[in-house]
Amino acid sequence: MGVPTTGNEIRQAYLDFFKSKDHKIVPSSSLVPENDPTLLLANAGMNQFKPYFLGTVPFPHKVPYAASCQKCFRTGDLERVGYTARHHTFFEMLGNFSFGGYFKKEAIEWGWEFVTHILKIEKSRLWVSVYEKDDEAIELWKKAAGLPSERIVRLGEDSNFWTMGPTGPCGPCSEIYVDLNPEMGDPKDFEYEAEVGRFLEIWNLVFTQFDRQENGTLKPLPKPNIDTGMGLERVASVMQKLPSNYETDLIHPLMRATEKIFGLGPGIPKKDYPSLQVISDHLRAVTFLIADGVLPSNDGRGYVLRRILRRAVRHGKLLGATGPFLNHLVPEVGKIMGSVYPEVIDRQAHILNVVKSEEERFLETLDAGNEILAQKVEVLDKAGKKIFPGETAFMLYDTYGFPLDLTKEFLKEVGGGWSVDEQGFQKAMERQKEVARTGWKGSGDAALPPLYKELDSKLAATVFKGYEKTKDTGTVVQIVRVQDKKHEPVEKLNEGEYGFVILNQTPFYAEKGGQVGDKGVLQGFNSAEVSWADVLDTQMVSDNLIGHWCFMKRGKLSQGQKVEATVEESERRETMRNHTATHLLHAALRQVLGTHVGQAGSYVGPDRLRFDFTHFEAVKPDQLRQIEHLVNQRILDNIEVTKQEMSFDEAKKKGALAFFSEKYGERVRVVDVPGFSTELCGGTHVNRTGDIGLFKIASESSVASGVRRIEAVTGEGSLAKVNQEEDTLKDIGQILKSSEAEIKIKVQALLDEMKAKDKELSSLKSKLAGSKVDEAWDKRIRIDDKIVLVEYKNDDLGKDGLRQLSDNLRDKFSHIGTSGIAILASGNPTYPGFITTVTEDLTSQIKAGELIKELTKITGGGGGGRPDFAQAGIKDVTKIGEAFEKAPSFIYKFLGKDPL
Repeated sequence: MGVPTTGNEIRQAYLDFFKSKDHKIVPSSSLVPENDPTLLLANAGMNQFKPYFLGTVPFPHKVPYAASCQKCFRTGDLERVGYTARHHTFFEMLGNFSFGGYFKKEAIEWGWEFVTHILKIEKSRLWVSVYEKDDEAIELWKKAAGLPSERIVRLGEDSNFWTMGPTGPCGPCSEIYVDLNPEMGDPKDFEYEAEVGRFLEIWNLVFTQFDRQENGTLKPLPKPNIDTGMGLERVASVMQKLPSNYETDLIHPLMRATEKIFGLGPGIPKKDYPSLQVISDHLRAVTFLIADGVLPSNDGRGYVLRRILRRAVRHGKLLGATGPFLNHLVPEVGKIMGSVYPEVIDRQAHILNVVKSEEERFLETLDAGNEILAQKVEVLDKAGKKIFPGETAFMLYDTYGFPLDLTKEFLKEVGGGWSVDEQGFQKAMERQKEVARTGWKGSGDAALPPLYKELDSKLAATVFKGYEKTKDTGTVVQIVRVQDKKHEPVEKLNEGEYGFVILNQTPFYAEKGGQVGDKGVLQGFNSAEVSWADVLDTQMVSDNLIGHWCFMKRGKLSQGQKVEATVEESERRETMRNHTATHLLHAALRQVLGTHVGQAGSYVGPDRLRFDFTHFEAVKPDQLRQIEHLVNQRILDNIEVTKQEMSFDEAKKKGALAFFSEKYGERVRVVDVPGFSTELCGGTHVNRTGDIGLFKIASESSVASGVRRIEAVTGEGSLAKVNQEEDTLKDIGQILKSSEAEIKIKVQALLDEMKAKDKELSSLKSKLAGSKVDEAWDKRIRIDDKIVLVEYKNDDLGKDGLRQLSDNLRDKFSHIGTSGIAILASGNPTYPGFITTVTEDLTSQIKAGELIKELTKITGGGGGGRPDFAQAGIKDVTKIGEAFEKAPSFIYKFLGKDPL
């Protein structure tokens, strides 16, 4: 193999080189980190190796060396992406790592060997930087590379010392730079010339050798680590002798495809280049994020995806896009990257659907948002203000789906030093969140006073025995009486009182993981009296304590007393059916819709199950039938449901599904339906799938953007649903006087009859509208001697009739060769509204949509439309006459003239 120059060749050469140095070649992890709730998206090569760096898990290789090419995503400099040669959201990071194995000497020697012997970059163009106090690294560079002292630059802690935080692992860095303009001679200020682009950093070597203490001192680590990162796109630009990453074979084909889709040929205006680069970069990011299971939403990873997708769409509009376009470019990413990352090919249909759906959603509001932005800027500009209000920026985000980045970018394009009141935006955001929070009534630890955390530190953890039994004995270790919302520790809970009773052990399941808490009874053992408490709910009152929410029905319970705890068995049984069915449903959804489906919330009770999941569109009826069939097949197979405790790593190897934001301990419980579903779950489940009975989907709906919901029933609930549907069918048959077999035919016949009557009615209204043309025409007046204005109100024509009359009047204007405007109104309660029509020759000055907005300012209501046609609803029909009176003045205003 010759000198690697293409992106694919460089990537492979790097991995082959470090394989020859005994490194284990590890595939890129997903952009969605596994079991790391601290990280939203993978942003560095070392992310997937954290457990090995921290020493919590031994590295599974003969020597603790690894190398990878990692998919990475960052948005720290989003506003610069597309406007510079080097900034990206998505990029590939080549990296080699040592977990307590080799250190500086080998890292420096191998780095120099790869750059000079494999890439064959001229030594005279190479410079390195080191931490100013790292004399060891300086000597190693001199020895390994033979670099003169003047080409080894000492830099300060800000740029060349890596830290994880105020305390913890840290260490000096050393960076390799390529001089892109060696003919300029020795630099006067290396840092400045690196910043302006003469010196390009291609590789960063991090020597993690210290543990920073609370007092700031650096304690040497017993086993120092190596963490390096080399940006593939940067190296490709060097090897291909190109001034920009965007011109490399990794990205440039995407720019060419974008140009083609917009019909851009040679001589593209300079102003369009940032948009082409934004689209190309964001296209890669969007494709990989969706391939790795992220879906657009208003928080978390989904919001990151939505921000960049919508930014790309807006730049498409700047290039002239009139509809969705980004989805058509997705296959181009597969052509470039599919051989290395097959997921972008395997999941291409899904990626296309998600991108198209999000494009359509945003395009519906983009023009309206842009118009509001422009109007607000114009008003502020006239007032001499250059700060865009945070409240308005939030309204654009909340109502029109404009991420704050888009508002900032719009203002940047306007020029003149505009900025956004970001503090005001954040205050508005927090206000909305507070409203949402106050509307939510939580349970468990989130809703309970600090008292329970104090108890948690004093009492032993409650032992849960409910996996094996629904009846058990226990000892009361704490009672908290609740009266008038006050929680008070007491020795006894007396008859008629409410409170939480905490036992040393219990068969009662406390609400968590979507499963409701058990109900039942606590019966006290006393020779003198019978004590009986109804358990109305069971909650985790702290991390380790299970609280039985009780009403003391008879007698009293005392601290230290022994009780018999009995779970309401029929409800527990129905809940178990629904919980196992939820797992089967999740697996079936992933089979039918795709592996992007993930749990986004759930409810599992005795009455029903509810499962929220990530998906970009409504589930089609045939897909729902297929999902329901898959679940019932597994039920009929009567498969044994196994539950095992194991280490988290064992569970992952077994293929168990784990979820972001969930925190898992070293030991986890795995619920397995062999061959179909394996999940980490602490809930209660049936022993065999056949115990579930019939599974029946009750509904499918939208919860939020990118999140769907299925509600279903099992066991007794599914039988009740089937009976209800049969009864409904019989009732309909009686109403229609037909048998169940004939109902469909009879209903279709009635619908056809109604359709025919609607058509006949529409025809009559059309004729009526035609007969009203002359009546409307008689009400015409002239505006500015050249324009005919027709104002006409008719409450009998209805919406379709008014539209027909509007078309007839447009034809009339055309026939007599005059410029014209028609304003039609209806005060009928079934359609109180306006319709405006403007002849095409006037639309450059008077737009139907703008005219109708002025009219509805008087009557209330709202709507919109095209420049030549618009319609709007009316709130107060009594003000239609006033709107007609003022219409001529609105028209003169649009013409820029004073009324005569």
